[in-house]
Parts: sequence; C-alpha cells; structure tokens
Amino acid sequence: MDAGSLNSSTGKTQNRCPLQEQFLQRRNSRENLDRFIPNRSAMDFDYAHYMLTEGRKGKENPAFSSPSREAYRKQLAETFNMNRTRILAFKNKPPTPVEAIPHEAVQQSKPAKPRRYIPQTSERTLDAPDLVDDYYLNLLDWGSSNVLAIALGNTVYLWHATDGATSELVTVDDENGPVTSVKWASDGRHIAIGLNNSEVQLWDSTANRQLRTLRGGHQSRVGSMDWNNHILTTGGMDGQIINNDVRVRAHIVETYRGHHQEVCGLKWSASGQQLASGGNDNLLHIWDRSMVSSNSATQWLHRLEDHTAAVKALAWCPFQGNLLASGGGGGDRCIKFWNTHTGACLNSVDTASQVCALLWNKNERELLSSHGFTQNQLTLWKYPSMVKIAELTGHTSRVLFMAQSPDGCTVASAAGDETLRFWNVFGAPEVAKPAPKANPEPFAHLNRIR
Repeated sequence: MDAGSLNSSTGKTQNRCPLQEQFLQRRNSRENLDRFIPNRSAMDFDYAHYMLTEGRKGKENPAFSSPSREAYRKQLAETFNMNRTRILAFKNKPPTPVEAIPHEAVQQSKPAKPRRYIPQTSERTLDAPDLVDDYYLNLLDWGSSNVLAIALGNTVYLWHATDGATSELVTVDDENGPVTSVKWASDGRHIAIGLNNSEVQLWDSTANRQLRTLRGGHQSRVGSMDWNNHILTTGGMDGQIINNDVRVRAHIVETYRGHHQEVCGLKWSASGQQLASGGNDNLLHIWDRSMVSSNSATQWLHRLEDHTAAVKALAWCPFQGNLLASGGGGGDRCIKFWNTHTGACLNSVDTASQVCALLWNKNERELLSSHGFTQNQLTLWKYPSMVKIAELTGHTSRVLFMAQSPDGCTVASAAGDETLRFWNVFGAPEVAKPAPKANPEPFAHLNRIR
C-alpha cells in the first residue's frame, strides 16, 4: 500500500467511527426540537400540578408553617424526588440504565467437588500360594457375576466377592499344566482356561462342569485371551492369534499373524470392532474386524513399533472408543496413548518401572498402572495430564496382574510375592437416582366406562 492511501485511511479512522456516528445521528435527529416548545412526553404532570397548587401554599401562608411541618415537608420532598425546580421539560427523559449483567444471569458458583479419599493400604489381603511369577501370563480375572478367578499352579480357584467364599473349579494334570491364562465370558458364568499344553478348556462355573476343549490351534502355551460375544480370541507363545467360535465344532474361524514371539496381551474394544495385541517382540498391533479374512491370515490395521520392550499391559478407554493405553516392560517402562483410528501416538509417559497391567477408572478420567522393580507399586494417574494422584504400596514383588470389580470401584492385584490384595482405589459406587414417577393417565385404573 502506498503512503498516500495509508495517511488517508488513518485520518478517516481518527475522525469517524461508523457505528458511533450512525448512533449519534439517529439519537440527535430525535432531539432536534425547538427549545421553546416543551416536550410533553418528558413531563411529570402530577408533579407540575402539585407545584402550581399545593407546593406554594406554605410560602403564601407562612402563618400555617412550623419548624416541624417544614422539616416534614423537606423529608417528603427528598423521598419523592420533589426537590426539582423545573416544571416544563425541553428534552427527552434519559434512557433507563441497563444492567451490564442481569441478576438472572448471575449464578452462584458451584461448590468445588470434594477430593476423593484414596486409602493407601489394601482393604483385604489373601494368600495366593503357587502363583506363577511370569510376566507373560494372565492369571487373574473378575467376572460380571462378582466372582474372581485366579490360577495358582495347576488349579483355578473362584473367590465370591459377595460372601468371601472360595471354591476350586478345576485342577489340571501336570502334563497339561500349569494354567497360563483365565478369562470370564461377558455372562459371568462361562470361563475360558488356557493351558501350558496349547489347549483351552471352557467351563460352566455355575454347574461346575467342563463344556469342551479347544485343540489344534496353537503349538505352545496360551498366555492371553479375550472374549468378543461368542468369539474367544486366544494368543499363544507361537505368535499366533486365533478367533474361536465356541458355538461350532470347527471353532477356528480367523487367524491373525503379525507377531514373531509370544502374544502376551489381548484386548477387544468395547464396540467389538478393534482388537489390540501386544507381544514379546515389542510390537503392538491393531486389528479391525472389517478386514477379517477367513481364507488367509488377516492383515493388521496398524503396526506400532514405538515400545522398546514387551507389550503386555493394554486398556481401552471407557469414555473414548478409539483411545488405547499400552504399557511396556522393563526395557521400556513407558505408558503410551494411541488413536487407533489413525495409529498416532498421542502421549508417552516414562514411569521409571516395568508396566505390568493397566486399568481405566469407569467413573473418572483416571488410569491405574501396576509396576515391578523397584517399588512394586500401583500408581493412579489423572488423565490426560498424567499427574500422579496416588501411589499404593504393599506388595513386595512385581504386581503382575490386576482385575476390576463389576461396579468399577475395587481393584484386585496379584504379585510375585504370592498375595492377592484388594484396593478401594476408584471410590465408592455411585447410587443411581430413582427415576421420576410418570403422571398416570386419567381413569387409568378403570377397565371400561359404562
């Protein structure tokens, strides 16, 4: 822009402001009245009548005036704004002042939510003898019927949270054991048990009987499993991931090949559309059901190579469907967050310790991680800031496994110190508010009207 046009525009800006000018002209156009003609709309006729009649009686008849009467008159005049001297008005009334913030808009600030108390010690501790101290296994799960399953050596035990009763579900032979993984189905009744001999047993926990055995899929131990409705997905030491339809005799329906070493972490998303798998080859894969092929090995959606150690800890976010948290082993020590639609790593946090398991809080934006050397602690993080809220200690060996109660409030942890601890880390369950009663229809109690 040349200098002339610049100076010209500057002068216009200083002398004129379009919005103000239009407002002033419009207002002045209504006030350009003859100064000798009073404006009747701005006059108070009641006050004018008083001033012309009653207001001068005191001055015309001083005999009827007294100090007390005069003081009363002055106070009355001040109260009713009658100390004015003009009767005629030659200008419009000033506009009524408008409040900058109406009283209705001013709301009381909400009281700050009290900080939740988090007990630093476990509320219950149970012995877990013969718990296999193996990072790559998954030996603990809490079902929807509020029954906890834990594998100790060759035996699977059930602990009923409602009354604290313990029962033995199954003990396998030494040539088949030990048990390498357990996973409840969504109904809280059926449970899958992975074995060291590559087989998977399906049990009905209510009837306490075995339903079937899945064979022929894996070549070595089955260390990770997860359910997706009637599909049981299993991960083995052979690096294979197999979808098993437990309703049919030929149960192998899809195979995922992408890992070169043991698959130690498997988690289906809440929608059942995406599967996350982690392995001892430091790889994290995202698989999509829309890409499933029954004729050949299914191709992964994303192959994520950011971790530098085994990836076992996996947790899908309950409030954001495409957000996945993953944790790396002792050589990595990081928790990473992923957008599984794009494969982008959103954040990475160095925890300074082996990450063994991850659990999201279902009611708050929090993430719980369990760790190994040196503190063997459980750490509660605020998401997404990843500020530490609490560190829970008590285990004397690495905390290998975690499981969450159906109400989402209590967490069970099992460690290499052969103890099972329960932590009230996610708070008390929220009491559901009763639904308001609907107004009944008139004459709803009458079957008919005669």
